Amino acid sequence: MVPTIRNPECMREYFANARDHGFDLGRLFVVLITENFCDSESMQAMLDDEGVDGAVFDGDAREAWYDGQGISEYSHLVPAASHAQTSFGLLYLWAHDYDYGVFIDDDTAPHDDADFFGTHMENLAFEGDIERVRSDEDWVNVLYQNEDDHGLYPRGYPYAAMDEDVETDTTAVDRVIASQGLWTNVPDLDAVRILMDGDLQGQAQTRTSEADFDGDFVAAEGNYLTVCSMNLAFRREIVPAFYQLPMDDNEWDVGRFDDIWSGLFLKRAADVLGGKIYNGDPLCAHNKAPRSTFSDLTNEVHGLELNEHVYEEIDAVGDDADSYREVFRAMADRLAGGDYEDWENGAFLNHCGAYMRDWLDCLSELEATETARAPAAADD
Repeated sequence: MVPTIRNPECMREYFANARDHGFDLGRLFVVLITENFCDSESMQAMLDDEGVDGAVFDGDAREAWYDGQGISEYSHLVPAASHAQTSFGLLYLWAHDYDYGVFIDDDTAPHDDADFFGTHMENLAFEGDIERVRSDEDWVNVLYQNEDDHGLYPRGYPYAAMDEDVETDTTAVDRVIASQGLWTNVPDLDAVRILMDGDLQGQAQTRTSEADFDGDFVAAEGNYLTVCSMNLAFRREIVPAFYQLPMDDNEWDVGRFDDIWSGLFLKRAADVLGGKIYNGDPLCAHNKAPRSTFSDLTNEVHGLELNEHVYEEIDAVGDDADSYREVFRAMADRLAGGDYEDWENGAFLNHCGAYMRDWLDCLSELEATETARAPAAADD
């Protein structure tokens, strides 16, 4: 699942990586999520030229798909011209009964020496001992392994949780529900941290390399972490708890927290249900194009205070749930009914809670549609 308006050709590098490492491209179905002002035909031609199954969905194609699935009343869940369009990919996966999904951003590239898709699948199947990380702030910096040298905290990491004391040990893992590959070159920072790093072009003066990553790890239960969707694989079962939220297209102008907050929901649900988010390989190169740091700041600033508190809100609910859907329902109800007047743009959390409820209803509608179609398919 690739949201793209700039560089869909990035997928050629991922397909080449698969061929080089013997990963069967027949296992892939690629969903390119784009806009009407982009050249959808050339994107489809690229997939055809590579011999990879897939489909391209611009705005009109998404609306037609909603109509065909009988879920047009839920089209508001996926904002236009937003990175949060990855939620459309989740709906497509859910409707078509795929077991695994992979998010890829179009400003990334795989490392030549690693089997990108194969490593993600190995991570999802991993059972065994792995490093476990925790801190006295209940947050794990996914860049902790060389933080003493580079001093970086990723986009979405709360400012109040910085300067944490980190502890590591080893834990046994038997159920990985998501595999987060990390990134070299341009680190995934928020605009405030990019400005503090002295960069006005939306990137960072400080860069990361393979040497900054020293082994794979999981965050301890009860500890949160940032989840970036530029390089992420996951199991189907988490989709109910992984909605990417109505960013950018809202009256509060909150943006850029779609994958961050969905990652919080996912970590809370995984902790309740015994799943783990695997972090580390496969690395990708993040080749973020220059853009105004202040433009990113404009999108982020409206949600910065909320980001300091969202994890505390969701951490208070869901203990007795026995499915990702049930945990997400508890979090949705908490946010939808909460009193957040003391926080800047606090009503946006109520808005998110309402959309989260709609997300679960939409998935149920898709399930009902598939069930209704099944007898006809069997008769054929």
